[in-house]
Amino acid sequence: MNVLIVSAEAFPFAKVGGLADVIGSLPAALIAQGVDARVLMPGYGLIPHSKYAIHHQFSYNFDHRQGRSEVHVYMCIYQGVTFYFLQGWPYFGQESSVYTEFSWDMPRFIWFNQAAMAFLWELRARLNWMPDVVNVNDWHTGLLPFMIAYERWKSDWKHLATVTTIHNIAYSGNYAGGFLFQAGIPGRDDWRARRYGLTDNMLGISVSYSDMISTVSPRYAQEIQHPYAGYELAELIRERRDDLRGILNGLDVKLWNPSTDPKLFQNFDADNCAELRIENKRQLQRSMGLRQDDNVLLVGMVSRLAWQKGFDLAVPALRRALSEFEIQVVILGTGEYAIERDVESLARQFPDKARAYLTFDGAVAQQIYGGCDLFLMPSHFEPCGMGQMIAMRYGALPLVRETGGLADTVQNYDDGQADEGTGFVFQQEEARAVYNTLRWALATYHQRPQAWQRMQDRAMRQDFSWERSAREYMALYRRASDKRPR
Repeated sequence: MNVLIVSAEAFPFAKVGGLADVIGSLPAALIAQGVDARVLMPGYGLIPHSKYAIHHQFSYNFDHRQGRSEVHVYMCIYQGVTFYFLQGWPYFGQESSVYTEFSWDMPRFIWFNQAAMAFLWELRARLNWMPDVVNVNDWHTGLLPFMIAYERWKSDWKHLATVTTIHNIAYSGNYAGGFLFQAGIPGRDDWRARRYGLTDNMLGISVSYSDMISTVSPRYAQEIQHPYAGYELAELIRERRDDLRGILNGLDVKLWNPSTDPKLFQNFDADNCAELRIENKRQLQRSMGLRQDDNVLLVGMVSRLAWQKGFDLAVPALRRALSEFEIQVVILGTGEYAIERDVESLARQFPDKARAYLTFDGAVAQQIYGGCDLFLMPSHFEPCGMGQMIAMRYGALPLVRETGGLADTVQNYDDGQADEGTGFVFQQEEARAVYNTLRWALATYHQRPQAWQRMQDRAMRQDFSWERSAREYMALYRRASDKRPR
């Protein structure tokens, strides 16, 4: 089976969020299962061609309402995966950031969808390769399922199946109508898109016209069928629930490996965690200027500082806990100005107990994962989440809200001998709930150390590799392909 994965981001070339991590890992896992998986993405100007041996493959012209575009196709093979990059002035090729502002991102990603359709034809004509399935991701590539469906009366296109993967439905590419008209995109007449008023919503168009739909965790697939999580797309998603699959994201277990991670002060694994991991905690305390104490509970957060991540719940809960208990807190991340100020204020209020680093440093992030005792992730919503999986792999027990992928990956402590549990879970979107769960975790840490160690061992042995997820994607692709005539 041939699969073309189309995305606005892919690690290591262009990364803003978790989308890049998925596209950077899934294709290799699919190839290991026998799929010829390739990736198509914009050729941003920020991507260093020499670093990844990216070279020119071919160029072509395509006509559209606003004129003729000359498109340059570049490619490289990275870790066994073929990546294609599309450049075309003035849309892609000179920018220094992945995203800009709505008024420019919308027309340039519409152009990218148009250029990608022409690319599919050129790929077949020049390289004799055609996908059986096109897997688009989020709103940026959401026109492709519609454009492919629009061409299915032609024999060259009728077999081509489409899959839409939703990574974060909160960003749906709404209000695209004027831009679509300007670009010459035909009217979208699917009855579902029309019924739910989504003919000008990029992700809504994609969901309406795709053969199958997936999202990045089973729980999130249920949540987005309801308005509190699915927003304006909830009714459409519910209409297509029989074609919806929730497939949990995996981790690159070679990259996120505490036994080989060069950023850690001391490498360790599940077998020797009890003896060796403590050195990472000591060194993290030292590097952060905190008092070295093996017995104090060290709480870590590595996160984008955004409302979604639950900082309005975390900061008041941490402030109360820091004032009442002997704990330490380390927070790493950047984001919304107001949240940055709240986190800074917390660190200033407790200079001997808390540290805030308002930047992103990959080495420090891994040292927090490898050194903290408890990893706090109280998200309002979380389609999948990687932080909690990395934390568990690195021996830090997660404290999470029961939502999305957090609910799918973290098993709540049984409040006993830890016959069950890989962390601590709460439900209510309240600072009090975070505080009470912190207090519960603190009591467990001090009063039931053996239970803590049993959970730690179980968490580190969880299988979060991409192998299982890749098998589920293969089944998804087969299901989509079966819907198309051979």
